[in-house]
Amino acid sequence: MPRRQLLIEIPALGAIDRARGRIGRQLAEALRSAISRGELAAGEQLPSTRALAESLGVSRGTVTEAYEQLMAEGCLDAQPGASTRVAATLHAPNSADQRSAVIDADCAPSPPKSAARYAAIAERMAPLPSVPFSVAVPEGAVAMDDHWRRLSNRVRASQVAAPSGYSDPRGLLTLREAIAAYLRKARAVRCGPENIIITEGTQQGLYLAARVLMSPGDAAWAEDPAYPGLTSVLEERGIAMQRIAVDSQGFDVARALEMCPAAKAAFVTPSHQYPMGMPLSMPRRLALMEWAKQSGGWIVEDDYDSELRYAGQPFPALQGLDSRRVVYLGTFSKVLAPSLRLGYVVAPDCLAPAFAGARALMGRGSPLTEQHVIAAYMKEGYFETHIRRIRAIYGERRQALMDALQVELPELRIQPADQGMHIIVWLPDELNDVAVAKAANKAGVALRALSPMCSDNLPLSGLMLGFGGFTNEQLRDAVRRLRQVLEKGFQVRPPPGCTLIAE
Repeated sequence: MPRRQLLIEIPALGAIDRARGRIGRQLAEALRSAISRGELAAGEQLPSTRALAESLGVSRGTVTEAYEQLMAEGCLDAQPGASTRVAATLHAPNSADQRSAVIDADCAPSPPKSAARYAAIAERMAPLPSVPFSVAVPEGAVAMDDHWRRLSNRVRASQVAAPSGYSDPRGLLTLREAIAAYLRKARAVRCGPENIIITEGTQQGLYLAARVLMSPGDAAWAEDPAYPGLTSVLEERGIAMQRIAVDSQGFDVARALEMCPAAKAAFVTPSHQYPMGMPLSMPRRLALMEWAKQSGGWIVEDDYDSELRYAGQPFPALQGLDSRRVVYLGTFSKVLAPSLRLGYVVAPDCLAPAFAGARALMGRGSPLTEQHVIAAYMKEGYFETHIRRIRAIYGERRQALMDALQVELPELRIQPADQGMHIIVWLPDELNDVAVAKAANKAGVALRALSPMCSDNLPLSGLMLGFGGFTNEQLRDAVRRLRQVLEKGFQVRPPPGCTLIAE
C-alpha cells in the first residue's frame, strides 16, 4: 500500500499573495504567525517540503527556503531522515481560550502615557474634507496659474531638480532671498536671507519657536480663542500657558501683565487674529513692544492671512517695529497651496543660528524642487500678481457668503472682520456649536466649532465658515444646507422679514 502524504490544515497559509512576489518570505511569515498563535503546536509535525509545495502550487525550493529560515530562528526542528516539526521547546497555548487570550494580548498592548496626549492632538487637528465651508482649499479660480505650471515644468526638467546630497537646513538661498525681498516690500519686515529659515509651514514654525525660546515650566501668553495648533504645541512642551481673551482691539496687553507678569514670550496673530479676525490696534502693538523691551521677553508673530485684506491696504507686520524682539512666521499654504508644505521663520540676528539648529533636528530641509519653483515664481513677479488676483476673487466670494447668510440665516450674527479666508458666525447661546458642527459635517458641510479654540473661562459658541476654494453657488448651497441642519436638529426658525446688519 503506498505511503499517504501528510497534509496539515494551516489557515495562516491562505494569506499568501502570489502577486506580491517573494513567496518564500511570505510562507516563512505565515508559518511563524501560525506557531505564535498556537495553530501549530510545539512538537507538531509539518508536511514534507514536496507535499507542501504541491499543495500550495509553488516550487519545492521555495518551501525549503522557508523551512530553513525558521530552523535558523529556532522555530522548527529537523533531524536527518526524520520529519520537520515545530520546535518542542516552544510554548504554545493548546486551548481556544488560551489562544484567544494570546491574540488579544498581542493586539492590544498598553500604550505609554504620552500616547493619549498625542492621540488627542491628532483628533483636534484632523483636517476637514474639501467641501464648503472648509478653510484653505485653493482650487479652481484661486489655484496657481499657468505661470506656476510653466516654471514647475522648467525646474523639473533642469539639473537643479536632480537628486543631490543634503541641503542647507535653513532652506534654498535663492528662495530666502526672494522671501526677504518680498517681506521688506509687502509686509515692512526688516530682514535679510540670513534671518530666514524655511519650514514646512506655520505649525512647524510655532514648534521651533517654542523649543528655541521656551523651557518646560516657563510662562507664555497666548490669545483666547487661539489656533489649536499653537495651544497643542505649548501644552506638549510643558509651557505654563496664560490665555488672554481678545477684544475689539485684539490681544489685551494690560490684562496679560495683570494676570501673568512673568511671561517670557507672547504668541500673537496681530494682523488678523485667529479665529476672530480683528487686527491688533496700534496702541496695543506699542504696548506689546514696550513689554518685550522692558522684560526681555520675545514676541512670536504669526502673520496669519495678512495678505488677504479686502478694505484698504494690508496692515504692516509687527516685526517692523523692532526686529530684535520679534520672531516672525509666514506660510505659502493659504495663498498658494497647503500641500506645498512650505513656510518660513524670520528670526532675529541673535536667534537665527539657534533656529537653524532646531530646524536641522526636525529634518534636513524641505524638498528642493518646490523651493526652486517658488523662488522663480517670486523673483519673476508672478507671486504678487497672484496675490492681487486671488484677493479680488476671495473678496467676491466673501460677499456672496455674507449675502447668502442674510437671506437664509438672518438671525445669526456675523463677527466683524475685513480679511482672511473665513468668517465667524455666532450661534444663539442655547446651542452647542460642537453639536451643530458635527451635524453639519454629516450633511456635507465642513464646519469648525469655535468653543474648542477657547479656554474654559471663555464660553463662546460660534462657527467658522471658510469660503476660499468654493464658487458662489457652492457657498449659497452650503448656507441652505446649514439652515436645514439648524431647523431640523436645533429648532432654529428665522423670523420672517428679518435682515442681518453686520456690525
